Amino acid sequence: MTTDTDQPQGRAAGDEGAGEPALTVDELAARAGLTVRTVRFYGTRGLLPPPVIGPRRVGRYGREHLARLELIEELQQQGMTLAAIERYLERLPPDVSARDLAVHRAVVSTWAPDAVETVGREELVRRAGRALDDDDIERLAAMGVIRSGDGDAHRVDLALFRLGVRLLDMPLSQESIVAAREVLLGHSRQAARELSELLRGETAQRDARDVRSLSADMQPLVVQALLTAFQRSLKEELGVWLDRTSADGAAGTGTAGATGTAGTTGAAQG
Repeated sequence: MTTDTDQPQGRAAGDEGAGEPALTVDELAARAGLTVRTVRFYGTRGLLPPPVIGPRRVGRYGREHLARLELIEELQQQGMTLAAIERYLERLPPDVSARDLAVHRAVVSTWAPDAVETVGREELVRRAGRALDDDDIERLAAMGVIRSGDGDAHRVDLALFRLGVRLLDMPLSQESIVAAREVLLGHSRQAARELSELLRGETAQRDARDVRSLSADMQPLVVQALLTAFQRSLKEELGVWLDRTSADGAAGTGTAGATGTAGTTGAAQG
């Protein structure tokens, strides 16, 4: 197994943000819950971009590689063949980011049936691709990602598990994460309820087969519209917040500078 700790000469494709650690193929496979053999197979099929080659000829992988593997696995769970997955990935922009790949995966996963699986602690750690201490288990349970059962067994919401594991490393308090979850659930339920009422009004006088057909056609459109609207709204809100923070910082600096200048002038006059 690869244990080289040398840093690569450049960031792996898709790495966003300075200081993100690059992954060896073993680490990438562990994070994705796959075997090294499977990761390399995807690479030979062209489904995974080549790694950045660092010192001592060690390949390093970034977030884009991990996001692409997660998308591939999601597509396979939906029953797509490797040939179909190749065609799907070929339609993506060549510079697609890890964030955009995650959005694609989120859209795909909406068609998956709710999946809850009971696994032991060892299997839970393997799927997480990292160590999980008792505090991590408690945090995942608070997020609604897992439920502890008898003994070492845990019931895992497979659709949320990887998201929950990523949140463990975010600099957010548990209270903030749980509060954010409640906000998202509340608004998504309200949106689903109001959209369902609109559709019921539109299809009230139609044949049952037409209603089912319309429902099936509308679902992907509604999901894509919600994701797009939410992304744009969040980007706008974050932009306003960052602009306000920058303005407040500049004002504080200006006030401090003016105070210092006044003090210097006073001292000179004295």
